[in-house]
Amino acid sequence: MAKARKDIKKSGTGTPAIIHDSPITHTLETNYMPYVMSVIVSRAIPEIDGFKPAHRKLLYTMFKMGLLTGNRIKSADVVGQTMKLNPHGDGAIYETLVRLTRGNEALLHPFIDSKGSFGKQYSKMAYAASRYTEVKLDLICQELFSGIDKDAVDMMDNYNGTTKEPVLFPTSFPNVLVSPNTGIAVGLASSICSFNLAEMCETTIALIQKPQHDLSATLPAPDFSTGAQLLYNKHEMDAIYSSGRGSIRLRSKYRVVPNQQCIEIYEIPYSTTVEAIIDKIAKLVKGGKLKEINDVRDETDLGGLKLTIDIKRGVEPDKLMAKLFKRTDLECNFPCNFNILIGGTPRLMGIREILQEWHGFRCECLKREIYFDLMVKNDKLHVLMGLEKILLDIDKAISIIRKTENDKDVIPNLCKGFDIDEPQAEFIADIRLRNLNKEHILSRVAEMDTLKAEIKRLEGILKSEQKLNNLIIEQLRVVQKKYGIPRKTEIISGKEAQLIVSEEKEEAYQVYVVMTKEGYFKRITLQSIRGSDDQKLKDGDEIVYSGEISSECELLFFTDQGQLYKAKVGEFENVKASALGEYVPAKLEFEANERVIFFMPEINFEGRLMIGFENGKALSIPLSQYQTKTNRRKLTGVFNITSPVVGMIPVEKGKTKDVFILTKHMRAAYLPGSLIPEKATRTSAGNQIFVLKKGDYVEKFVAADQIPPSSLKGCRKLKVPTPGAIYNPVNVEENQLIME
Repeated sequence: MAKARKDIKKSGTGTPAIIHDSPITHTLETNYMPYVMSVIVSRAIPEIDGFKPAHRKLLYTMFKMGLLTGNRIKSADVVGQTMKLNPHGDGAIYETLVRLTRGNEALLHPFIDSKGSFGKQYSKMAYAASRYTEVKLDLICQELFSGIDKDAVDMMDNYNGTTKEPVLFPTSFPNVLVSPNTGIAVGLASSICSFNLAEMCETTIALIQKPQHDLSATLPAPDFSTGAQLLYNKHEMDAIYSSGRGSIRLRSKYRVVPNQQCIEIYEIPYSTTVEAIIDKIAKLVKGGKLKEINDVRDETDLGGLKLTIDIKRGVEPDKLMAKLFKRTDLECNFPCNFNILIGGTPRLMGIREILQEWHGFRCECLKREIYFDLMVKNDKLHVLMGLEKILLDIDKAISIIRKTENDKDVIPNLCKGFDIDEPQAEFIADIRLRNLNKEHILSRVAEMDTLKAEIKRLEGILKSEQKLNNLIIEQLRVVQKKYGIPRKTEIISGKEAQLIVSEEKEEAYQVYVVMTKEGYFKRITLQSIRGSDDQKLKDGDEIVYSGEISSECELLFFTDQGQLYKAKVGEFENVKASALGEYVPAKLEFEANERVIFFMPEINFEGRLMIGFENGKALSIPLSQYQTKTNRRKLTGVFNITSPVVGMIPVEKGKTKDVFILTKHMRAAYLPGSLIPEKATRTSAGNQIFVLKKGDYVEKFVAADQIPPSSLKGCRKLKVPTPGAIYNPVNVEENQLIME
C-alpha cells in the first residue's frame, strides 16, 4: 500500500499536496500498460482487413458522404467530416488521406482518386494544403464496403457516442497483404510489404481449394508501387513466407543515355527517397570516394521519376553503378515483420496463416450478409402471403377499412377479418388505393415463387462450407479480373542479382577502430587518435575492442541470435574520439532486440574461432566457415543458440591459445587450447569441457593471457570434461580490473 511522505509540498493554488510513494509495478499497471495497449490496438498495428483505425475512420466517412460515386470534393471537407470519428486533429487526418491517394503513389491500388499535389512516396516533397486538393473514393473501395450495410461486420460507437463506425471492413480480397503497412507501437512494430493483387487473389483461391498449396508457385515475391528490382533469395523468401519476418533486398533500375555521358535512375526501392540518395552521393563525391561523378540532379516530372547522374569521360557506367549499389540507398532492404491484430491481440504470422485468418474472417462476413438478406426476403415473403389472402376478396378488405371508425382499429380488424398477423395487416393497409387492383396484387403475389427459390439458395449456402467457399472464390475472381495489374517490381536472381562489375580495389591503409559493449562503433583516423585518445562513451558502456586495423579487413559482428553481420571498414564514417560513434544494430539493420556479443576484424579467414557456452560446452570452428564468395551482409546459423554464448576467442593460423573458464560459483579451469574440440559444422552444440554442479553455469570464457598468471595457479587442467577448481585469485584488485 502506498504511504504518504512526511514532507508536504504546496500545489500551484497554494493547497498542500501530499506525495505518495507507490510501487513501480502499480504505476506500470495503472498508467503505462493502458497507454501501451491503446497504442497497439487503436493506433499503430493493422488488423485483418489491412487497415489501422485512422485509415478506417477516414474511408468510412468518405463512404457515408457518398464519395463512392459523383464528383471529387475538397480534401478539407473530408478532413472536417472525419473529425467526427477521429478527434486527433486535421493535420494527422490529412496526412493519412495523402498516403491513400493515387497521386502519392504509395499503394499499388490506391483507395482515393485524387486531384492536386499530394507529394510522392519516393520523395520528401511536401504535399499541397487540403484546401487546394480534391478527392473521392476509388472504384476498388466497392470491395471494401461490400455488405457493410447488411450487418456484415460489427459497428461501434464513435469516441463521443454520437454515431456508429465499423470495427472492421468486410473486404472481399485479402487487402492486408496487398496494401503495404508500417507501424511502431510500444515494444512492438509491424512492417507489411505489398503483394500483387492478381497473384494474391490466385494464391488465396489455391489455398481455399488446397490448404497445402505451395505459395511460391502463385506468389513468387512481393510487389511494390515504386517498381525497382527485387533480388530474389529463396531461403530468405521462404523464411518470410513461413515466419512473417525477414528482409527483402531491392535495387534501383537505371539506363545509360548514349552519347550524353550520363546515367538515368528511373525506379528506386520503396524504402528510400530521391533526396536521401542524392545526399549520400553528394557526400561520397565530396569525400573523394566517388571521383567518377560530375553532377547529380533530380529531373522528376509528370512523366515520372528520373534521377540523372553526369559521369566523367572514360568511366564505365556499369562499374560505377556497382559502387553506388554498395554505398548508397540505390540498393537497400525492406524489413518484413508481419505483426497483425487478431481479435485485439497482436500476432506474428506467416503468409499462409494470415490468409487462413482472412478466409475465416471473410466467411463470417459473408454468413452475416447472407443471413441479413435471408431475413429481409423471409419478411417480404411473409407479407406477400398475407397479400395473397386478400386476393380472394379485395372488396372485403376495402369494406373493413371503410367501416372502421378509429384508425388504431384498422390493423386489428384486418387481422381478424383475414386471419393474418400484424406485419401482414400493416403492409395491406399501407397499399395505395390505385394498387388495390387485381392485376397489381397478382403481380406482387407472383414474386413469392422467386423469393422462395432465393431463400432456398441462401439457406443452402449457409449450410454448405463448399458453397460458401465457392462464393468467396467467385468474388476473388471478379476482383482479380477487374482490378488486377501486371507486376511493377522485377524479380532477379542468380547471376542477375550479383553486382555486374566488382569495385576497384582501393589502396589499403591503417585505421583505428573502437567497439563498445552497447554496440557503438568508431572509425578514427590515426592522425585524430594521436591528437586525442579520450574516448567518449555512454553512461555504463565500456570498450570491448580497440586498435589499428587495415582498411581491407571485414568487420564481423556476432549477435545473440546466432547471426553474423558483415561490413566493410569504408561503410563507417570517420569520427573523432569525442563522438559516440555509429550504432551498429541500426546501421546494419538488426532484428528487433538483437545485440552484438562479439566483434572482430578479419582479412584472410585462415584461423579458428573458439566458442564457449554457458552450459559448459565449447568448440572450435574454422574461420573459413564465415567467409563468403559473394558480398553477403548477413549470415544465419553461425553458431548454436541452444545455450547462450559466454565468450569467443579468435586463434591465428598455426598458433594455439590457452583458455580460462570461470563459473558463477567461482570454479575455474585453465585449459590448453588443444583440448577444445574442432568442429566442421557451425551449428554444432560442441563438447562438454566443464562439469557443472546444479545451479552453476559458465560466466567467462576468455584467453588465458588476459588473466594474471598468479591467479591461474591451481586451476590448470589437462583433461576434459573437468569440474575445475575453486578460484582464489592472488591479486584481487588486479583481477577485478580484468574481470570487469
